[in-house]
Amino acid sequence: MLYIPDRAIPFLRARLKKMTEHSEQGLLEKERASQELLGRFMQKLIRSPIAEDAIIFDCFSAAMLLPERTEAEGAILYLHGGGFCSGDLEYAKWYGKVLCSEIKVPVLCPAYRLAPEHRFPAALEDALEAYRWLSERYSPGRIVVIGESAGGGLAFSLVLKLEELGLPLPSGIVGISPWLDLTQSGDSYETNRDRDPSMTKTKLCRFAEAYCDDPSDPLVSPLFAGAGSMPDALLFAGGNEIMMDDAVRMHEKLMASGTRSSLVIAPEMWHAYLFYGFQRHGQDRETLISFMKEHL
Repeated sequence: MLYIPDRAIPFLRARLKKMTEHSEQGLLEKERASQELLGRFMQKLIRSPIAEDAIIFDCFSAAMLLPERTEAEGAILYLHGGGFCSGDLEYAKWYGKVLCSEIKVPVLCPAYRLAPEHRFPAALEDALEAYRWLSERYSPGRIVVIGESAGGGLAFSLVLKLEELGLPLPSGIVGISPWLDLTQSGDSYETNRDRDPSMTKTKLCRFAEAYCDDPSDPLVSPLFAGAGSMPDALLFAGGNEIMMDDAVRMHEKLMASGTRSSLVIAPEMWHAYLFYGFQRHGQDRETLISFMKEHL
């Protein structure tokens, strides 16, 4: 298991706070630069040997991460977060490398197009192209799609699009603090607004306005999609994060439709807490690894 050392925590807190300040001030380029720096820094903490193959698509680039040895026949599609407005390939490779080193399967990390330069449905189109590329090389029954924050919402949007097109679905889907409701209608957007140090309603409103015209569109906010076929799902959320109800409501919806779904809420933790590998949440990471290996 890879854990973030305590000496890195002050750096992480400072980076998260700075990124939030940049977003609230509308300083998108500074936020993007901060996110890239965070991704590069976190990659340095990963000691497992991982090979990288650059993959160039028509509209975006990606990295295929390869472990020194594989322990399953499948692969992972990882969709990074950043509110659809930030997060580059270096940022995506951070958690992609964590998954690759711990689960020991190939991980495809697309740097999908970002808003406001490329609004909806650009990110979804790129996620679909990346999934199609991966499914030509691995059986969809051995692919797991995992996303964090906006990438978590995009993962569910991708599955909805695959169902709409009649394409094979992945075997599993994982959302780490997924942003599933861009209208911000859940109670936690108010009850946790002073508890989450890394996310604010102001920040999310900027992201939503930059990304789309209609935040209630089910392919933008998958929480509003009708009941349909969904693969087995695993959802994580921090108990203090403003997006908590997105995960809770999606879990309840999946369960009501007969889909196998599990939900993990970490008390007193903030947005995307699982990313940082704190020792106290080792069991949550084991839950993630077990789910991934079961579906790969």
